[in-house]
Amino acid sequence: MSKKALYLLGIAVTIILGTFLYLKFCCNCCEKTTTDDTPKTASPTVQEPNFVPFVLNGSGIEYRTNDNLKFLKNSARLIMPVSDSITTGIDKLKAFLQANPKQKLTITGYATSDETNSTTFENLGLARANDIRNYFVSKGIPESQFDTKGEILDKWKMNADTLLGPADYSFETVDSTSTANDEWNALKTKINADPLILHFNTNQSRQTLSDTEKQKVADIAKYIENVKDAVVLVVGHSDNVGNRDSNIVLGQKRAEFSKDYLSKNGIDSAKIETNSKGPDDPIGDNSTPEGKAENRRTVITIK
Repeated sequence: MSKKALYLLGIAVTIILGTFLYLKFCCNCCEKTTTDDTPKTASPTVQEPNFVPFVLNGSGIEYRTNDNLKFLKNSARLIMPVSDSITTGIDKLKAFLQANPKQKLTITGYATSDETNSTTFENLGLARANDIRNYFVSKGIPESQFDTKGEILDKWKMNADTLLGPADYSFETVDSTSTANDEWNALKTKINADPLILHFNTNQSRQTLSDTEKQKVADIAKYIENVKDAVVLVVGHSDNVGNRDSNIVLGQKRAEFSKDYLSKNGIDSAKIETNSKGPDDPIGDNSTPEGKAENRRTVITIK
């Protein structure tokens, strides 16, 4: 075979071998790069933040923090201590209300329909609103710049057995002093026209109040909080069993017991006066057991 033929044969073999190697290795590589058998990982689900923000938003004040005041289920008492961010908000609220005496803050407390109300307030939401108000007052904010309301809802955001921030805060400007005075005069008239009366068994007292009696306690507390120099008058009475002097003492003890009861339920004890009329002012017939039971009482009014 001539050198020229061998040369051409070598070129042909080189081309064939190069084509074979290209198809074997390079194409397999391309196939691997176009096929993705890597298992797919699902994106993690974004969880809703477990908080209810504390918000103060009015004309001249704006504060928000993701922390909040908290209550245990069925309880009207704030969980203490509160966080630093809440304390900061209360300090801002104090400065704002002191600089704006015509501004008033309404605290609306909430409770769920499956909670138990063991307070003297009309509902647990109102009891919570009053406890928040009392906490704010303890920080130096005037009582007269608060109103409280309570509402019952089907549910509220919780963490285990703790309700997260079950309250709202709304601001309003009080325009007329005379209108406010008319409101408080009307409330005083209502309280004294149908006073709260607590009845006693012999040497005993009744701890459980009806819904109507709870509302009367709430009305008295509201009046005392908002009317400067207002005084609650608690008068103790007895039946005619025994001598008059001992019944005067017994009536006074009943009045003091009622004062203690009211002070534990939101009424400042310094604004409660007591006295006793013993058997001197009966409303029932002392010759019957029913009449005697009516006479063993304390009557609570606004002085």
